[in-house]
Amino acid sequence: MAARQHPPWRAPASPRPVQAGALSPIAALDRSLRDGQSGPMIDIRPVVHALSKLAVAMGGLMALPMALDWAQGNANWQGFLQAGVAAVVLGGLVASATRRPDSGLTVEQAFLLTSSLWLVLPAVGALPFMLGEPGATITDAMFEAMSGMSTTGATAFVRLDGLPAGTHLWRGLLHWTGGLGIVVVAMVFMPVMRVGGMQFFRSEGFDTGGKMLPRAGSIAGQLTQVYVLLTLGCAASYAALGMPGLDAVVHAMSTCATGGFSSRDASFGAFSPAQQYAATVFTLIASLPFIRMVQLMQGDAEPIWRDSQIRAFLGIVAAITGTIVLYRTLWLGGEPSVGMLREVSFNVVTIISGTGFASSDVTQWGHLSFVLLIMAGLIGGCTGSTCCSIKVFRYQVLFQAVRAQLAQMQSPHRVQPLRLQGRRLTPEVVNSVMALFTMFLLSLAVLVVALAFTGLHPRTALTAGWTSIANVGPIWGPEVTANGGVAQFPATAKWLMILGMYLGRLELITVLVVLMPRFWRQ
Repeated sequence: MAARQHPPWRAPASPRPVQAGALSPIAALDRSLRDGQSGPMIDIRPVVHALSKLAVAMGGLMALPMALDWAQGNANWQGFLQAGVAAVVLGGLVASATRRPDSGLTVEQAFLLTSSLWLVLPAVGALPFMLGEPGATITDAMFEAMSGMSTTGATAFVRLDGLPAGTHLWRGLLHWTGGLGIVVVAMVFMPVMRVGGMQFFRSEGFDTGGKMLPRAGSIAGQLTQVYVLLTLGCAASYAALGMPGLDAVVHAMSTCATGGFSSRDASFGAFSPAQQYAATVFTLIASLPFIRMVQLMQGDAEPIWRDSQIRAFLGIVAAITGTIVLYRTLWLGGEPSVGMLREVSFNVVTIISGTGFASSDVTQWGHLSFVLLIMAGLIGGCTGSTCCSIKVFRYQVLFQAVRAQLAQMQSPHRVQPLRLQGRRLTPEVVNSVMALFTMFLLSLAVLVVALAFTGLHPRTALTAGWTSIANVGPIWGPEVTANGGVAQFPATAKWLMILGMYLGRLELITVLVVLMPRFWRQ
């Protein structure tokens, strides 16, 4: 009797689960192309089911800002109620229709889920901005929600000081959930999917530099615990230093997510030097690999001190800060002071981490300072943190590969294996990192040119493209509003920035793989 054949539009009933040793989707697609084979299409029901449940959770989360506005007697709570009900009802219906026995996700389904997550949730998160205050258009609402979920921090709203408390809390929650989501994805999904060299952090049992942590679900739980404790500690510190309660909560969410949304038009310029010091410290902590903090909570502090990525990151921050202070002092004739050091260190840390809080106008610091800050945004923080951009780990891989190539040119017959943090860098990791570098720079160039074609000033187009693809936050140029927002940008420019924020947050390759026609056949 012939074996039962599945229709081409339908996947087998029991998809293969994600396994560490499985071929990456790119390798599988290349093999399929070479062999001339095409299998059944991907079963998207598990992906749709997971997305629907997350939409329901997002709708339930709207109860918090709704309750806050209701308690303050602000009619804005009705917008959150309508948006929450719509998300819960529609998400619940779709989740019920796509329910099926849990059999794990294939690698392809993991790619599809990851790339869809930062499209569906921002769309849900944009609803309160349209149904309640500030009554934004779909373009501005989607821009704000994508900026929040991607932890970029750029805003399309003009008057932040006049927004209701619930709207401020919702903007903070978008940052906070987006930051937590990317940490979990980076440590659980991307190592298996082998995106941007993340397979370097993968081994059986998720070995993360010493101790073997159990299952992926356990890792996610421990990362969440660290994230919550860090946020509570940050909010408590802000409040203890005199920051009002709502401001402390919102800014703690933005700080720990390295996002940058503020409840004030002046951003951190509205707060005291002591609060800026606290923000600098907690932003630095949030820029470190969260898995190291998990190990620290387990009583093992050694991995933090031995992590070359952490040492390199802190060294880069110190070098850029020191250079700008010396430049402002010796070249621009500024008076050296503790205030200058605080001002420079605060802005350097927030930009290199992708947080984007501002305490002063950095365009007045001279051309060299401006260039160094742009470079800092293109470096980013540590892998496995809430930071964005390229990240320090990939620069370390790049430098190791360049050094090995130079050594090979001097001694052609010498074999010199690449190593980082005592572990061997495989050709697959190096090639993945090189691909990410190439796509990042190419996407940045294309985005800047496209933004310039919308009529933006060249400086605005450059910084808007930079802040979008690197998820940094600040924008400088004549079209930027007083609070650093994009309200005066053309709608086309805003949608281009939305695309840039989306691609940058998911590190480009995750999305581009899904767009390949061959990806849809296993």
